[in-house]
Amino acid sequence: MNSLLLVTISIVRFFKGCRIFFRCSFRYGFVLAVCLILSACDEPKKQDSLQQVLDTGILRVGTIYGLTTYYNGPNGPEGFEYELAAGFADYLGVKLEIFPYYTVNELFPQLNNAHFDVIAAGINVSPERYSQFRFGPAYQNVSQKLVFKQGDVRPRELEDLTGNFMVVAGSGHSETLRNYKAQHPDLSWQETNDKDSEELLEAVLADELDYTVVDSNILALMRRRYPELSIGFSLSQSQGIAWATSKKGDDALRAALIEYFGKIHQNGTLAALEDKHFGHVRQFNYVDTRDFIRSATEKLPQYQPLFEQYANELDWRLLAALSYQESHWNPRAKSVTGVRGLMMLTLNTAKDLGVTSRLDPEQSIRGGSRYLATLLTRIPDRIPHPDRLWFSLAAYNVGLGHLEDARVLTERQGGNPDMWVDVKKRLPQLRQKRYYKTTRYGYARGNEAVIYVDNIRRYYDTLVWLKEQQPELMPIELQEEQNDVQVGDVSNNDETDNNSNQRTSTPDAAKIDGTKSEPIEGKVAETAPDEGKADKNGAIKGKAADTPEAEKQMNSNAPPNESADLQQGESNQGL
Repeated sequence: MNSLLLVTISIVRFFKGCRIFFRCSFRYGFVLAVCLILSACDEPKKQDSLQQVLDTGILRVGTIYGLTTYYNGPNGPEGFEYELAAGFADYLGVKLEIFPYYTVNELFPQLNNAHFDVIAAGINVSPERYSQFRFGPAYQNVSQKLVFKQGDVRPRELEDLTGNFMVVAGSGHSETLRNYKAQHPDLSWQETNDKDSEELLEAVLADELDYTVVDSNILALMRRRYPELSIGFSLSQSQGIAWATSKKGDDALRAALIEYFGKIHQNGTLAALEDKHFGHVRQFNYVDTRDFIRSATEKLPQYQPLFEQYANELDWRLLAALSYQESHWNPRAKSVTGVRGLMMLTLNTAKDLGVTSRLDPEQSIRGGSRYLATLLTRIPDRIPHPDRLWFSLAAYNVGLGHLEDARVLTERQGGNPDMWVDVKKRLPQLRQKRYYKTTRYGYARGNEAVIYVDNIRRYYDTLVWLKEQQPELMPIELQEEQNDVQVGDVSNNDETDNNSNQRTSTPDAAKIDGTKSEPIEGKVAETAPDEGKADKNGAIKGKAADTPEAEKQMNSNAPPNESADLQQGESNQGL
């Protein structure tokens, strides 16, 4: 009995102890769980930089206003950096938000404070910047040029800088000058946050400054507007241009940048964009640029109403640029091949277009406009703007048949026959026997077609700028031609002078009538039937350029066909 009582008491005490244990365990376990939850709230898990962009669905890009970066054009946002940023947003499948600022100095603090994800502003990767930020791959190379006004004494080294010298504050230019200061203690300059590089160049032209420094790609564009801008010397060697990301985050977004630039470099998109914005301004001819601006003021107003009247769906300024390239706006211009007038139409093309007198400005402009519009319709619909326009201009010069030959060569060599940047590399091959003997239409001066298109693009850009400026922003009155002309190269060779008698215009380039040449079909054709085939010397059978007696007796005032000394600029060599 006593034993049973002791066992019962022990069992009761055991369960009582267990109840107390579990009650305490639950209580302290609950407290511990709450502490862990609160600790997790205090230290949230960090989200990687790329995932944050994907989750928000927005890519925030900081940039600066400028000719090569970002600006609002007639059709919306434009600029080389803007188009690259838009492409990156599409690559990620997110929306693009642009945050434009006025100076580079304003961008870097915003990046460090995570107000945007990346800076795309044409920034050169200097050692100082590289130590503070992460950069993507270099996609373009530029050098810094010391600029002065044509006619002033040319400075050839830092010791020659004796006048007013100003650069943009916080720019790579000011950083470069600071690095030179130790070796050149007398070097002095001013810095400004109130003006950008373009405004400083205009100040040099207005004699408000003696010198400034600008990147070579910006200078190449500005010299089309202001040919009086000259290069003293290069302040730096070629430097890479790249996008910047913050060092505070991880490398996920930067890795995506590397993949994106690798892709567009591989598929040709980067080369096409670079050619669109800079390809036509790498070659600079001081006299040609000066003469064009003068002609736009003195000759163009006489024909502008006709260009506007017959442009139809085309931009009248493009039609005017084409006409200047063809005839320098000379209604009696004549080529050795028999093409004549403002738009330099062949006799057969003029007849097909209902032009009875190629020397009549109105008929010539009307016919040229219709001819270009016809060529545009014969370019495959899949080729986007602006490439289809460049193809059409090339066909105006060299003929649709030869253009098709160049596209065939492009495809054979692994290029894209629908991209102008690829086809323009093959057009010069039409002069080489080992290539043209395999084509349908044979020999052609394809290199002239490339120069032809580039010239028209430059003239068009200049006309757009001239017509959109306020009167007070129009270029300064051009000086009379000087015997000793010193012009700096926009890229690598600062000692190059341009020949004052040279032009890049090629008004006498042979054409094939657009109504008689083979159409460019959706698939590049390589068949070569006997009809229309070139003979062994490259001449097109049955091609003639008869000229009416009335036109034969007219004296031509067309400028001679002389080639300029062309200089190659810097491009996307960083990848």
